[in-house]
Amino acid sequence: MHETSLGQVLCDYLTGERIEETSYEDCRQALARMLVLERGYPRKCLRPKVGIDFLVDGKPYCRVADLVASDEAGRPLLVIFFTAGQPGTFDREIVAAARLLPGGPAPLAAATDTREAILHETARGARIGSGLDQALPRWEQLLDLARQNPAPTLDEARLERERRILYTYSEFIYASCCHTCPPKPSGA
Repeated sequence: MHETSLGQVLCDYLTGERIEETSYEDCRQALARMLVLERGYPRKCLRPKVGIDFLVDGKPYCRVADLVASDEAGRPLLVIFFTAGQPGTFDREIVAAARLLPGGPAPLAAATDTREAILHETARGARIGSGLDQALPRWEQLLDLARQNPAPTLDEARLERERRILYTYSEFIYASCCHTCPPKPSGA
């Protein structure tokens, strides 16, 4: 299943902007509200739909992260992807995305279908939490987890491999949904 427009607009919980309502937007909005209201994340530390821009064979490409939690200085701590399938099937893709995140890499990456969630530290790519409580921790716990699991330092060769991995996984997903929702460069 892919994300489709529902032909309406809604007010984004985090930004206050009017945005297109899509088949997944209700999930993103509910996730953002939960992180702020139940998990104590400062609203100003969450950014929705963050583009991860990079070049593939000289052509611009963008994969969009659903939510990014950053510290007070704006450094990314956690990238979150909403998934239409089981969160564990997206492990390598979300780790690559966290490693390529603008201003990053982010030390932590999570995938959730809103019922289940998986959390990874991105230096080694290891799973460090599952279930909504562990994989989407309270704000104070997130800060501790980020300190305990520092973001990796990646050389250009490694970054290029991560770009290829993210591109391949993203194209596989988009190729299976009739080419109606491929990512576009953020500036497009």
